[in-house]
Amino acid sequence: MRDFGRILRALAAESVEYVLIGGLAMVAQGSAHVTMDVDVCYDRKPENLERVCLALATLHPRLRGAPEGLPFCLDARTLGAGLNFTLSTDAGDLDLLGEVAGVGAYQDFLHDAIEADLYGTIVLIASIDSLILCKQAADRPKDRNHILELLELRKLARS
Repeated sequence: MRDFGRILRALAAESVEYVLIGGLAMVAQGSAHVTMDVDVCYDRKPENLERVCLALATLHPRLRGAPEGLPFCLDARTLGAGLNFTLSTDAGDLDLLGEVAGVGAYQDFLHDAIEADLYGTIVLIASIDSLILCKQAADRPKDRNHILELLELRKLARS
């Protein structure tokens, strides 16, 4: 079951510091893209790692793609020891990214991120320019198509 609003509300309830990136950020910027998960670049300060864990506890996170029954405990120590985590939750898939190729860490997104209301929650969304940089760095076939759409959205936003 995908309930992106539930994921965003859980993060907001604990005041998690993050920037929405990926497909859902593209949609928030006006894209017709259909996405299957929520991608966020999160602040890696210790107090934010604690907030991430509190927020996600109610969503029962599991490592996506890991064998069923593999023990996994999402806590601040685990987050601090890793960087990027692909999770499945009761509300859908969530990618927690500490760094993103093409842009960098959470702080690197802030200079031009925008606030928007998604699913009744105010979230910071990566700018179109930052999304383009991410897609250029990933350079997968689907990213090349996304770049074309993002370039058109940028033209529309500037006109």
